Amino acid sequence: MSARTSEVDATSPKHLADKYAIVGVGETAYRRGGGRTTRAMATEAIANAMTDAGLTMDDVDGMLSYSGGDSTFAPFVAGDLGIRLNFYMDVFGGGSSTEALVGIATGAIEAGMCNTVAIFRSMNGYSQMRIGGTGARSAVPVKGDEIHSRAYGWQSAGQMFAPTFMRHMYDYGTTPEQVAMVKVVHSEHASNNPKALYKNRVTVEEVLNSRMICKPLHLLDCCVETDNATCIIVTRTEHARDLKQRPALIRSVAGRCCKPRVDMHYQHGPISTVAGHYAKDILWPNAGLGPEDVDLTAAYDAFTFTSMLQLEDYGFCKKGEGGQYVSDGTTRLGGRRPNNTSGGHLCEGYTHGMNMVIENVRQLRGEVDDSCPIGPDGRRQHTYDYKEGGCRQVKDAEVSANLGWAMPGTGSAMVMVKG
Repeated sequence: MSARTSEVDATSPKHLADKYAIVGVGETAYRRGGGRTTRAMATEAIANAMTDAGLTMDDVDGMLSYSGGDSTFAPFVAGDLGIRLNFYMDVFGGGSSTEALVGIATGAIEAGMCNTVAIFRSMNGYSQMRIGGTGARSAVPVKGDEIHSRAYGWQSAGQMFAPTFMRHMYDYGTTPEQVAMVKVVHSEHASNNPKALYKNRVTVEEVLNSRMICKPLHLLDCCVETDNATCIIVTRTEHARDLKQRPALIRSVAGRCCKPRVDMHYQHGPISTVAGHYAKDILWPNAGLGPEDVDLTAAYDAFTFTSMLQLEDYGFCKKGEGGQYVSDGTTRLGGRRPNNTSGGHLCEGYTHGMNMVIENVRQLRGEVDDSCPIGPDGRRQHTYDYKEGGCRQVKDAEVSANLGWAMPGTGSAMVMVKG
């Protein structure tokens, strides 16, 4: 039996493998200053995902969201769409939310609380709630547990994560040139993505010559900020077979796994190890697969370093070899295991990970929206020519892995397989 085939019994912790699927995906344009409310964007993204799946308003009875910042509560959005909910939940928790919400959706359906769940994230991450607290809605004064971070100058994500990045460079000799290749590769992928905010390819030299933000992060080591909404729809695979699109089967989920400490993770070393070190022990055994079985990855790229650290700690390379892994061509389109084929957060848009799940769903369908010609059957005829402005479809994509990140101490992940 193929390593990619799931065979489990009802008493196994893997008994949910392939029982649920993502059947619809949708988003708004990735913009800066679009002048729209998160409520309006959320309704558009969910409606697009429902159209993609071939669902009606009566088919969706569950809704989940990552509601941090200026987002809108799920029942408000559902009401605007004419959807009556049997189950909803709005969750806060950073970039580890997307995969965790997929796991919650499958659990809610399994428990009989609902049948089909729309998961959305809507955010004006450029024009309103900028993560560093410099947008139209500025950060509040230091209070509570923030005494452990903001009082010491750790206000932005880059400031908080920088010690982990610096320690990895110290421990393993990782170089800025190696990690800059994450941006270079993702910019190559974004150049073939009509939706990407940043489509220009960049070089290592351009990354390193961009202004320093917070050592070791240059401007081009950091993700873009965008106003947008995204949505994915989860239901039972047996239902998915009757819908419009080829389903992306959910093989395994690890949701919001954390290190022994999250608030001050640096007090429990090594600080160059991230939560994926622990999450992998849930993800791979429950999937019945390993990193070697994966065809493409989407490693959360809030920064170039976050992609590298996760790929390393989830086992795609040995600890300390992340710099080599992201700089030797492995993660390029046409390489052994492409990463963030849409351009990810560094180039396409920032969505707390949901756009990268959307991309991998489309990859498993064989239907990413690039510049390849449309055939007589209405589908893209992918050329697998990855030159600028060309194709970005991974050939024969069957297994994908999404690696979510909230901070060094917290992460989530999901394995999907072609339906």
